[in-house]
Amino acid sequence: MSPRSAPPRFGRLQLALAAAGTAAATLDLCMDGWVAAEYARRGHPGWAALSLSVLAAASAAAQACSWLWLRSDPPALRPAVPVLLLAALHLLQLGFFFRCLYALKVGWRVCWAKAEEEEEQRHMAFLSHDISMLRLFETFLENTPQLTLLLYIILRTNKAELSQGLGMGTAFLCVSWSLLDYHQCLRSFLQDKYELSQASSVVYFLWNLFLICPRILAVALFALLWPYGVAVHFVLVWLAMFLWVSLQGTDLMESPGPEQLYRAMVAVILYFSWFNVAQGRTLYRSIIYHGFILVDSTLLALAWFWGRAPSEEHSYLLPVVSAALPCYLLGLGLRVTYYKWLHPNVQVQQEGGYDEVDANGGSDGVEFRSFLEPDLVNRRMQRLAQIHFSWSQPAQRHILNGAAAVESAV
Repeated sequence: MSPRSAPPRFGRLQLALAAAGTAAATLDLCMDGWVAAEYARRGHPGWAALSLSVLAAASAAAQACSWLWLRSDPPALRPAVPVLLLAALHLLQLGFFFRCLYALKVGWRVCWAKAEEEEEQRHMAFLSHDISMLRLFETFLENTPQLTLLLYIILRTNKAELSQGLGMGTAFLCVSWSLLDYHQCLRSFLQDKYELSQASSVVYFLWNLFLICPRILAVALFALLWPYGVAVHFVLVWLAMFLWVSLQGTDLMESPGPEQLYRAMVAVILYFSWFNVAQGRTLYRSIIYHGFILVDSTLLALAWFWGRAPSEEHSYLLPVVSAALPCYLLGLGLRVTYYKWLHPNVQVQQEGGYDEVDANGGSDGVEFRSFLEPDLVNRRMQRLAQIHFSWSQPAQRHILNGAAAVESAV
């Protein structure tokens, strides 16, 4: 095994970040419960029920993915606990937290018990990648709808309670954390020199923030006038996104049924934010998506503007809405900046341009560390990394053929 193809070393800093991510998820869950309880206490059971319904649906989808992934993983990579106990934990909506605690246990052993063997490091990387994906899915299925609901209620009542402010703060924290953690996990399949720097992390976070915030604002404004119309709008856009994802032919799960669940979750993410699901250049797909979201959000905001009653209590929203379009355009500009100068692309000049072990594409190429390793590689994150980092068809064929050769020799 080439040392250059080894995963990044899991150290104490990574253990602290993993613990912080688990604490943030726990805090977010507690804040959601507090906010729902406050709604019920103040005489708004409908808002409480809606908030808990969003939380339950997001948790159920994430738990289903977690269980399906555990069942498809090699036995050596599964936690050493009875299958019935794992099933019970997932039915009780505790599967994700069990994964986090189990990963912290393995991480502690790696960092403090001198378990520096390569296999332990790869096991920890495998666990971290699954947790990162599950955190991203649950965040966008739960936190972004919760943010929209919180903003709608604040605008509807024209006041913000302490629980609502803290709920919005923890929700934004979880969204930003999950995006950066997921992207860093994708980058872990590249050589160390391509890991996310502080500057690129800031740009990546900002362009996502500037694109998501106007979308949430537009949906919340539309809900002020037509609360039930938002449900119809969400279903129609979700169906369009689900069809679009299906036509791109995703291949993440192990069987067709779970693949439909994955596509349904991605369609929810696409309602709020861009998420790439297909290999190849994404320029045209990205233009279509952002053009659609920009037009759709603009129509939602204009519908609120034309249908609102002239009153002073919402007059402060006019400059906010006016700033939404420049904010979105700024986000698009930062996104272009990121993909132009900070995002690696795999290129190759000829079929034989890669090193057999390191998949080194030369001066213009990106070195992939884990695509050729048959043992302890998270195939789900591997597929997403192949999708996320644009690369040419000759490079793709060369790396995949090399991977098949390595696997057949093991």
